Amino acid sequence: MNAIAQRVSTAGARPPRPPSGWSHLKTLIPYVLRYKGMAVLGLIVLALMGIVGALPQLIIGAITDCLRSAPEPLSTLTGTARHLLHPLFAFYAPMNKHTLGWYCVILVAVMLVKGFFSFWSRWILIGMSRDIEYDLRNDLLARLLDLDPEFYARNRTGDLMSRATNDLNAVRMVLGPGIMYTANTLATMVLAIYFMVKLSPILTLWVLVPVPLVALAVRYFGQVIHRLSEQIQAALGVLSTRAQENLTGIRVIRAYAQEKSEIAAFDEANRDYVGVNIKLIASWSMFFPALAVLIGLTVVILMALGGIRVINGSISLGTFSAFYAFLIQLTFPMIAIGFVTNIFQRGAASMGRLKYIMEARPNIRNEMLTETGARQAPVDGNGQPGQRESSAALAPEPSIRGEIEFRNLTFSYPTGKNGETVRVLSDISLHVRAGSTLAIVGPTGSGKSTLAALVARLWDAPEGTVLIDGRPIREYSLSELRRGIGYVPQDTFLFSDTIRENIAFGTAECIEEQVLEAAEIASIAGEIQGFPKSFETLVGERGITLSGGQKQRTSLARAVLRQPKILILDDALSSVDTETEERILRRLREVMSQRTTILIAHRISTVKNADQIAVMREGRLIELGTHEELLALNGYYADLYQKQLLEEELERE
Repeated sequence: MNAIAQRVSTAGARPPRPPSGWSHLKTLIPYVLRYKGMAVLGLIVLALMGIVGALPQLIIGAITDCLRSAPEPLSTLTGTARHLLHPLFAFYAPMNKHTLGWYCVILVAVMLVKGFFSFWSRWILIGMSRDIEYDLRNDLLARLLDLDPEFYARNRTGDLMSRATNDLNAVRMVLGPGIMYTANTLATMVLAIYFMVKLSPILTLWVLVPVPLVALAVRYFGQVIHRLSEQIQAALGVLSTRAQENLTGIRVIRAYAQEKSEIAAFDEANRDYVGVNIKLIASWSMFFPALAVLIGLTVVILMALGGIRVINGSISLGTFSAFYAFLIQLTFPMIAIGFVTNIFQRGAASMGRLKYIMEARPNIRNEMLTETGARQAPVDGNGQPGQRESSAALAPEPSIRGEIEFRNLTFSYPTGKNGETVRVLSDISLHVRAGSTLAIVGPTGSGKSTLAALVARLWDAPEGTVLIDGRPIREYSLSELRRGIGYVPQDTFLFSDTIRENIAFGTAECIEEQVLEAAEIASIAGEIQGFPKSFETLVGERGITLSGGQKQRTSLARAVLRQPKILILDDALSSVDTETEERILRRLREVMSQRTTILIAHRISTVKNADQIAVMREGRLIELGTHEELLALNGYYADLYQKQLLEEELERE
């Protein structure tokens, strides 16, 4: 299955039926089963609370009959129900202070026990929902870290953040309050209706007449709420994206004086979000009054028909009081139906958005080879479908030496509009010896960075077109391949942490001397030691407190510290001056002599000492050779060299 869900439309075809809320929520079953012990215990406590919660109504009825001098309490209550409640009625006596006192004490005790069960049911079930939320959040992050650049090219960061926060919280509400209120509602309704039938079957039949109308109202408004909840979460994703982009690009916005236009764009997204919420509020405004009318109708029916039966002597006033108390007890479940409907519909809509991420599968996955050479099913970074990257049945994986070969490589990005591909490389054939340096130059958009990304397998090249040490790159596990590569991308990224942690990122164990040595090679150690907190200085979000050159050199130190077999520098020195560049290259030559290096740059001074230089243009390899050989060709490289010499002379003048 492709990682990105795509809509396929056919002329004249019926549009696919949207998935139901249950189809989304059933994804949570495996998570609930992890805590089945807590879930069962919580439901048992809820059932006990429901049983205890039925006693106050019966006690109130018995007290009323005691005060009315009825010969026996709740006379219409017969059969098993009366037998089970015999201890409660054993000491009954009409107009007796002792009986009245005991019933009052029992009523207080019952309410305390009910409160005790209510506390523990919430503690257990809400606690379980937090544990499941913890698991979901971890699984969601693991999936996000495992997905390809293609996924992030198609999805905005703000929307993904909205799914990981607001949608996850809505799902947690289903697992906590949703389950708790649903179970509580069912237990309360079953026991209340059971005792109402026992007290007066005829009255029960009449007061339950509006129930089908309640079911219809819940179904209709549930569908409306589900649809609006999906729209709300989508609008919130757009709003989050807008806020995230504005905060990330605040310096650009201020530099171009675009505050007003960005505020207007945010205001539009904000109004869309508020508008959909108002539609949901309007639905709620109709739903609860409709429920109130139906609940009021049942009370009117009871007062009319029940009052007549009390006057006729068919039932006692105590029975009527108990019946009325049970009917009032049913009011909360009826209201809870609306509340639970909202929780489940919102949760279902949010789970559908989370499933989009959870069910996405990376296209770049490990492809195992057995001892016989047969290829096994792909296994992604989360171990799907296999759980381990290696076993006794798999051939041992030799360490990477660093020989790289491109064989008739043609590559297209799968991120064009409407599923179209965008070709960026055409028929590239190139061999890089282990321990040598390959420099790549060419105009912007010629495919230099793409070529480097394919070596790190950030994008998947066609099978058999990229080889390392004579083996197709897909035969290496992702972990081994990327452990053997130090990659400094064009877009330097630093974490909101100390400089030391940023340099040591990706290195399991390193000592202070190694961090310092890597920083010295990158020619940034002196500047770091000049900071008040030296290597413990916080760099801020995305390294905002450092200059562009400092960020590049910190990223370079990070790659050098890994001591990789393949070092990829993608325009890694573009933000430093020529003098600093020369100093860094002198220190790097010793490092580069021990490993294969791919050096992408625009300056000839950066690449002239490489073992071979590849010149690319419009996705094709147009020239290849050493610095002297390319100058002798008098082609694109020689022309570029002459232009840069002229620029340097003009700068000196």
